[in-house]
Amino acid sequence: MKGWNFTLSRRWLGYLALVVVFAVACAGLAAWQLARRDEARAEIARVEANWESDPKPIAEVLPELDGFDADDKWVRVTLTGRYLTDEELLARGRPLDGNPGFEQLVPFQLEDGTLFVVDRGWLATGNSQDLPDTDPAPPEGTVTVVVRLKAGEPTVAGRSAPEGQIATINLPTIAKLVDAPMYTGAYGLLDTESPAADRPKAFPKPVADEGPHLSYAFQWVVFGIMAFVGLGWAIRQEYRIRNADDPEERVRAEARRRKAEAKPKTDAQIEDELLDA
Repeated sequence: MKGWNFTLSRRWLGYLALVVVFAVACAGLAAWQLARRDEARAEIARVEANWESDPKPIAEVLPELDGFDADDKWVRVTLTGRYLTDEELLARGRPLDGNPGFEQLVPFQLEDGTLFVVDRGWLATGNSQDLPDTDPAPPEGTVTVVVRLKAGEPTVAGRSAPEGQIATINLPTIAKLVDAPMYTGAYGLLDTESPAADRPKAFPKPVADEGPHLSYAFQWVVFGIMAFVGLGWAIRQEYRIRNADDPEERVRAEARRRKAEAKPKTDAQIEDELLDA
């Protein structure tokens, strides 16, 4: 086919369909990266708003035992009661700063008898690998604690833990183990406790980092655009081949050749000519 009519062939229409599908996929991936960036920005906003918030009574923030609003993540709440030391659990497989370890979970019994899981902090893996070398006991008697709220975790199929440990901080599972009314919508990362006692390493404030999602989204958009640019280049090359004997195309080809020859030669081209000579 002469001219541009070849672009209507089944082969080139198929190429166009592939490029469109690829571009749509790139647009979807770009939108996904932007959505992840929005999630990261929302999390940063929650940290900034709630990390140093004034402590509130737990009943004010969590009126229902199984309820939790994501916007209340990191909000500080106060609890008064006692630790149930005998019911302590270790959440295994908890890295911190690149080191393996555990998190010490201790049910805290409020004055009304309801339980709330307090995460007292991080413990490094010990020499035995299955337990930490040290496991500081919580203070005894009546204690007032301030914790930062965090949603419970889902279970993970295939993960198990020995007695006294759990694979994930799944609050309904812990409630079954202690067999008592318990908050199952959220648990708390320990901020302070009074009277104070030796405790595991406290969790640091999350770093405000949006991640590379914006740059990744831009890259996917560029990939989608490049697909159409590549298709246009391929069509142009096909046109030149099919119409090489057309007088007008031969004039354009000669003009392109002269333009290329008029460009200053690179060092590599000069070296290649010397070697050829």
